[in-house]
Amino acid sequence: MSSNNYIYVLVFFVVGLLFAVAFTCTPLILSPRSRGKKKTSTYESGEDTLGSAWVQFDVSYYLFALIFLAFDVEVIFLFPVVLTYSIAPLLIDLLKIVIFIGILALALAYAWRKGIFSWK
Repeated sequence: MSSNNYIYVLVFFVVGLLFAVAFTCTPLILSPRSRGKKKTSTYESGEDTLGSAWVQFDVSYYLFALIFLAFDVEVIFLFPVVLTYSIAPLLIDLLKIVIFIGILALALAYAWRKGIFSWK
């Protein structure tokens, strides 16, 4: 590589750095500086806030959300299998899908047995 190529890389790096600095500093220079009581207050859909934001939730809500997220991600993994279903041998893919759904059912049965789906 010649030194000419390094100059191009240096020029692109400097131009990129200038763009980053310009786009970061321009709002600081042009934005208004007024800070009132309404400016620092919490905004929630046009309604005034009531109470504190520090509200404790039962842990079962989080467990329910995590189980939903796990099943949601696992269902996404079924799409590639379904899309290539006609290409591979039929019985092998069907067995893989049955095993996969069986594992999901075991996880669901375990969560159900632990009482995660019962609201208190």
